[in-house]
Amino acid sequence: MGWAARVVVRSKAHRMNSEIHCEVIGSLLRPAHLVEARQRHESGELDSHEFKRIEDQAVQQAIRLQEDAGIDVITDGEQRRYAFYGHLIESFDGFDKQGGWAIPFRDETGEELVLRRPVVVERLRWRRSMCAEEWTFVRAEAKGRAKVTMLSAQQAAAYYDPEKSRGAYNTRDAYLADIVDISRREVEELVRLGCTYIQIDGPQYGALLDSKMREGYRQRGSDPEQLIDRCIEMDNAIIEGHPGVTFGLHICRGNNQSKFYAEGDYEPIARIFERTLFGRFLLEYDDARSGGFDPLRHLPEDRVAVLGLVTTKKPGLETDDELRARIKQATRYVPLERLAISPQCGFASTLEGNRISPEQQRQKLELVGRVARSVW
Repeated sequence: MGWAARVVVRSKAHRMNSEIHCEVIGSLLRPAHLVEARQRHESGELDSHEFKRIEDQAVQQAIRLQEDAGIDVITDGEQRRYAFYGHLIESFDGFDKQGGWAIPFRDETGEELVLRRPVVVERLRWRRSMCAEEWTFVRAEAKGRAKVTMLSAQQAAAYYDPEKSRGAYNTRDAYLADIVDISRREVEELVRLGCTYIQIDGPQYGALLDSKMREGYRQRGSDPEQLIDRCIEMDNAIIEGHPGVTFGLHICRGNNQSKFYAEGDYEPIARIFERTLFGRFLLEYDDARSGGFDPLRHLPEDRVAVLGLVTTKKPGLETDDELRARIKQATRYVPLERLAISPQCGFASTLEGNRISPEQQRQKLELVGRVARSVW
């Protein structure tokens, strides 16, 4: 591709980036009948043909829900995944689905639950594309812009256990080399299939901004600053070299059945704004755990901050005026034309979903769309 052509495709990506002022993060609540169908399919009671029919219908409903709410760029609601990382785990042989170390989630009341993470126990073997089915379906069904979500390499790093994984990969780095390779190949396939917006989910960055979790890394012999640099290096290795494609990075502090695992502002990891190749940063800003907007001063002039102002964890509905006031606060650090809004995370990062109703989810999506139209 010649220099002039590269300028054209870059300008198209920049224009699309600046025109998107509201979006969702990824997942929407799964209908109860879809959850039941998945369970029956996994037990062998429901054949694949019927399961896919039910699954397709759920995706169509998720798309219409977002379009009716006026969302600028949509996803398939991650209806085909059992968790936000399910596309990785179910597309490769080699993972034990729930055999990894447990991570505690909590809420403001002190209530906790524990999530068993996957763990790699055999050398990864390709089974199918991670996101091609999701993308091609939403591409055909959506009336406007759409995107697909992928797991970051640094989040996949959490699925390596020094004892359980050693038989498959001698070191974490050897495992991550495979993760980076398969992730980049997936990006290339999505681009070939016409995808122009890919979101990378990196909640592990949330652990690297939390002071207590940073200290935990140090006690286990890892330098949080070196980990941040390593994460940036892997992210860039996966997404670089795709002119005309918008890449977004989503960072949250944990999202599982209305609970979280980290807190703190973005300052300790703010160099990701300056050193990664992402055009959009989808950030959690729904409550005091997220800190203020001051770290956004690090955002380069050609990047967009998507403010996750609407919570997916609680049923209470924010007001239009409240969101407009917070957007105005953010313009102290980033011009309005380089801002957008969204929910702070998915509504159902895991199959169980957050503790809100489908009606409350609809109201929150409509709020996001309505405020975006009134502000921009």
